[in-house]
Amino acid sequence: MNMKLSVIIVNYNVTQLLRNCLLSIQKYIKEVEYEVIVIDNASTDRSWENLIPEFPDAHFISSKTNGGFSKGNNQAIKVAKGDYLLLLNPDTELEGFYMKEILDFADSHSDFGCLGVRMHDVEGNFLAESKRSVPDMFNSFEKLFTNFKKNNSKSYYRNDIAEDTIAEVEVITGAFLLIKKEVYEKVGGLDEAYFMYGEDIDLCYTLVRKGYKNYYYGKASLLHHKGESTEKDEVYLDRFYGAMQIFIDKYYKETKPMQYSFLKAGLKLRHQIEKIKLK
Repeated sequence: MNMKLSVIIVNYNVTQLLRNCLLSIQKYIKEVEYEVIVIDNASTDRSWENLIPEFPDAHFISSKTNGGFSKGNNQAIKVAKGDYLLLLNPDTELEGFYMKEILDFADSHSDFGCLGVRMHDVEGNFLAESKRSVPDMFNSFEKLFTNFKKNNSKSYYRNDIAEDTIAEVEVITGAFLLIKKEVYEKVGGLDEAYFMYGEDIDLCYTLVRKGYKNYYYGKASLLHHKGESTEKDEVYLDRFYGAMQIFIDKYYKETKPMQYSFLKAGLKLRHQIEKIKLK
């Protein structure tokens, strides 16, 4: 059988969460020829090495430096053999025997770009970033300055799409992102200008601009221990808002100067507000 799927996991100091993730892969991926590639991004905690004998079928790579999420994925993907890539966060857990179903769905769409699933946190709360729009002047204002998560509008979070349905969307999350390896390489993969955050939006937008279609697959669910692997400090804020700045510099600065000026000012203001909250 040809290798159908390569699961790519970038780890950084979350050994126990990574172990749970790997166990869920073992439990739920059936009827599919697959491989797991774990790249450790120079963790200060070396306990991840204890997982190597526990998961002998997984391919573990140790990176000497932490070049960020995009660079880690791209490094691991160079050795991937699967027709499809599944970018998977180490702080996630699969929750069903749906991988073959999802791959069959992808195979049936000639214009398939990427696919994400319905995510929820440990308390069962749906995570709105499972289905999103590309940031623009209007939905970014809502995202930055208003509380609109519970309305049913087609805004940044696609609240007009039911949680348990299958629908075409512009942006899904990099916590679970399925894409053909051939397509990933054709569009240039994750942009390594992003250290963390924003790289999934950029990749999804690139796919849309190249004529591919991205899908939200709400019939499959994923547990995401959101925030447990990230400390919300000034470094986090700088990386998060810095990623958004990279995105608007790349896509709006030259082509949409009015939107660019508005978004740049909004990001700067929101960044300052969040820094004040930390003090």
